Amino acid sequence: MTSTSKSDQYFATESAAADTGDWVQVDVRTSLDAGELLGVLNDPDVTGAWQEDDHVHLYWPAGRCGPDNWQGLIRALIQLGQTDPDHAVTINHLANQDWNAQWSRLVEPIKIGRVLIRPSWKEVLLNPGEIELIIDPKQAFGTGHHATTQLLIEWLQQVVKPGDRVLDVGTGSGVLAMAALRLGAMEALGVDFDAVAVDCAREYAQINGFDRRLTLTVGHAQSGQPHDTFDPTLVLANLDRQTLLASADSLCGYAAGGARLLLSGLLLEQRSEIEAAYASRGVYVKAVRERDGWLALEATGMESCDGGLCS
Repeated sequence: MTSTSKSDQYFATESAAADTGDWVQVDVRTSLDAGELLGVLNDPDVTGAWQEDDHVHLYWPAGRCGPDNWQGLIRALIQLGQTDPDHAVTINHLANQDWNAQWSRLVEPIKIGRVLIRPSWKEVLLNPGEIELIIDPKQAFGTGHHATTQLLIEWLQQVVKPGDRVLDVGTGSGVLAMAALRLGAMEALGVDFDAVAVDCAREYAQINGFDRRLTLTVGHAQSGQPHDTFDPTLVLANLDRQTLLASADSLCGYAAGGARLLLSGLLLEQRSEIEAAYASRGVYVKAVRERDGWLALEATGMESCDGGLCS
């Protein structure tokens, strides 16, 4: 299916918004799950999605949204069986302050095991042994509400050891790195390609009182720079299928050095492809968790697996 005139006209007239820091909101009238749509869309530029009644709302930075994104969304909807997808989609320009307001009204405190994540305007009484992180919705996604983030925070509560050096690849809001430190890790480095996300994460770190044990910096998952001098014992990668594949060499390099990998951002049907790609580099999945159709995998280098190979 080709793009319609309404999308062509929209992207032609919105080019001036590209440098304003504003957003493009795409509303899809559908019964599909927002997470499933995100997984099939597999667009590295889409910043996030949320579901409200019979609509899924998707967000792109204005400077990284154009006809190619539109075509990819239409293809994803067709693949998922959406009837007449072209007429189910509405595109809107969203000013920065309006984007933040959308998220502010939706985000509620969430408790994941003994980790409580809340916005600053919602006070919650902590039980003994619980820890909290204050995360307000901004231009860095990672408020703890997505299944992939929840899977990793649950897992962290079982695997973090005193003295762990944690590398959080694709850190977003920094929530995973901060949770790891709260749970007893010695130090953490969060890396994200998006400078805006890193700025937001640094603000969250300040709000939550983190010190020099937490470093947040701009970098790419596919490359060791600028974190090639950091020697992690635990690597977190809550990414998407495409980025996990593109980053396999660097992530498996950490596993070869003895680090444990916790990978997420995958749909059920993407597991075999990721396992095969990592196994070809000597890194094997030893445990799997699933929630709402999303997966998290624990993987280690061959020498770290009991009996030689991981099951």
